[in-house]
Amino acid sequence: MPHLAINVDHVATVRQARGVKEPDPVTAAAIAELAGAEGIVVHLREDRRHIQDRDVKILRQTVKTKLNLEMAATSEMQQIALEIKPDMVTLVPERRQELTTEGGLDVGLHKETLKPFIETLRAQGIAVSLFINPDLEQVKASHWVGADFVEVHTGIFSDTETMESRESEFERILDAVKLASKLGLGVNAGHGLDYRNITWFKGVKEIEEFSIGHSVVARAVIVGFERAVREMVYLVRSL
Repeated sequence: MPHLAINVDHVATVRQARGVKEPDPVTAAAIAELAGAEGIVVHLREDRRHIQDRDVKILRQTVKTKLNLEMAATSEMQQIALEIKPDMVTLVPERRQELTTEGGLDVGLHKETLKPFIETLRAQGIAVSLFINPDLEQVKASHWVGADFVEVHTGIFSDTETMESRESEFERILDAVKLASKLGLGVNAGHGLDYRNITWFKGVKEIEEFSIGHSVVARAVIVGFERAVREMVYLVRSL
């Protein structure tokens, strides 16, 4: 049965919009766990646009399930990860002008620098996942550099406007997760998933965890955070 990890970045986005203390992503993470989430995800961006260093430090002390720190593969972020020791680090590409992560990491292009970067984290007991597009060559490169997991980017699938293009993109995802599993990589998936399109993944046994944030936070505005998480937990556990 797959797990749900809740990304609380956009709780922090609301807080930072006013430069105040609330809503606190730490509180949201605790509610998410009580509602059945089996992991908490935060992206500490270089520009600190939403999640702050303080959030990550407190979450490391309070999260009872699993803390997954998304970050760019920079020396600054590596040092933070080594200090805080999250359960998992997910390496993502990062551009300052983007509203959210727009695509997967080009592992093949950066494999010579990624390999020692990953080895340093793993030596300290931190599992490493790579956020990649559903591309077979990226899966192979992720295996070569020594990643423990890949997180397959589902954003293109989620954003498609026709059934034909969505089905085509879903096939790419299936091919990628099957190869990753065959190579011995753990498989997560995320980006753009919501209460409707998550049902496409019913029966896809290779995916261990779905990372979902924005759609849950958006629904929480209407029905409350605990209920929004519980509804998504139910859908993910039904896959």
